[in-house]
This record gives sequence, C-alpha cells and structure tokens, in this order.
Amino acid sequence: MSETISGAHTRWNIRYHLVWIVKYRKELLFWPGVSECFCEVVKGIGERYGWVIDTMATDGNHVHVFMGAPPRYSPAEVVKVIKSLTAREIFGRFPQVKRELWGGEFWGDGYYVRTVGSEVTAAVIREYIKKQGQETQHKGYEQLKLF
Repeated sequence: MSETISGAHTRWNIRYHLVWIVKYRKELLFWPGVSECFCEVVKGIGERYGWVIDTMATDGNHVHVFMGAPPRYSPAEVVKVIKSLTAREIFGRFPQVKRELWGGEFWGDGYYVRTVGSEVTAAVIREYIKKQGQETQHKGYEQLKLF
C-alpha cells in the first residue's frame, strides 16, 4: 500500500491511521454481524470515493482504520463520511442497536488521526491494528477482514 497513486492531475501517497469510539464506549461491535456490516460498508465507501482501505480492526468499543485518500479529502471529511454512512447502515440493519444508545448516535464525537511517515511506518501500524483485541477477555473478538 505504499505506492504512489496517480489521478488526473495529482499524484499522492497519503496514509492515515484513524481511530474512533462507539458512543458511550458501548461494546456494540461485538454484537453478531455488526463488525462485518461496518467492514462491508467501509469497503464500499472506499470503492465509491477512490480511497485505499488497508487494514481494519476493533476492540468492540472502538475501531482502527489504516487507509489512504486523495489529497482533496481532509482527514476530517474522511472520518465524517465513514462515521455517518456506517452508523446509518448499522442502525438500518440492526435496529436493536439503536435501543442501546440514547440520543440516536452510534459513534462518539471525536477521533484520532495520524499520518504514516518514517517515524511510524506502515508495518508498525498494521501490526498494532492486528493485535487489537488479542488480550481482551471477550470470546467474541474477531479481526475485521476486508479481503
């Protein structure tokens, strides 16, 4: 995923490590089918917007996404699109999830973003994400897989 991508008038190699939480840190991503739904929707968003989705994982109450996006999309816009479309789809497919969240929001308000460079390499982030949830006490942990 470290290759430079060419657009009509742009060449780019921008990679982000994004992290955000489920509202109230509820462990709703462990519910059957919810993490798979999230993964499927993010993959579709990536295809639609021309984003490169590399690795995703969850600890049940938050997600990690390692991805690339053309420079016309700010990290804030990327997070906004992913959070809004995944929340709408999860609520549509799993109406019982909405009952767990007062206020009607699936994701917490904030997020973490880090660009990948020489200090934190792509391999370091991939390994960090792959290890998410391995020490958890939850038996339902699953690594989110795209391909």
